[in-house]
Amino acid sequence: MRQAQTLSDAQLRRVIQYCRSRRHPTRDETIILTSFYAGLRAKEIAALTVGNVFDEVGNVRTQFILSAAQSKGGHTRTVYLNQRLRKALLEYSASIRTAKPHHALFASQKGGHFSANTLCQLFLDIYKAVGLKDASSHSGRRTYITRLANKGVGVRLLAELAGHSHISTTQRYIDVNAEQLSAAVELL
Repeated sequence: MRQAQTLSDAQLRRVIQYCRSRRHPTRDETIILTSFYAGLRAKEIAALTVGNVFDEVGNVRTQFILSAAQSKGGHTRTVYLNQRLRKALLEYSASIRTAKPHHALFASQKGGHFSANTLCQLFLDIYKAVGLKDASSHSGRRTYITRLANKGVGVRLLAELAGHSHISTTQRYIDVNAEQLSAAVELL
């Protein structure tokens, strides 16, 4: 199976711009940002609840625990939210119809949780609309891991952030390009 495309900053900006023209602009933009800035799988994004991300008084958490049922492989893991994603989530909170902790963070057309498949389709529809034929629901996750690796974050930390049991899995996510290879040899 072909690996999901990693996106450049310009491509991500195009995706965000397109999301703003959709029927649910804030929701769709925040879903994309959650993928790119928390590295979550579509299944994990679909399973998020209001209580995962917001505390009792409505503040965005700096981290939260994904339950075994919400994550892949039946393992709990801590998800850390960076400042940019926390800001987007705070803006998104104004459009949420409910503050009940057990309700879906990202509500589908029917008002409940997205299924993992439906959320994957949402990603594909958005990427296709902006001309990214090799992008998928895993593109944000792969871009997240690759960008952190390019900034010098070690593979052991990356594996923990991604929720991988084996660093060999994480290593397969890291995209390498000619520009990086050229810069690497200049370090000598």
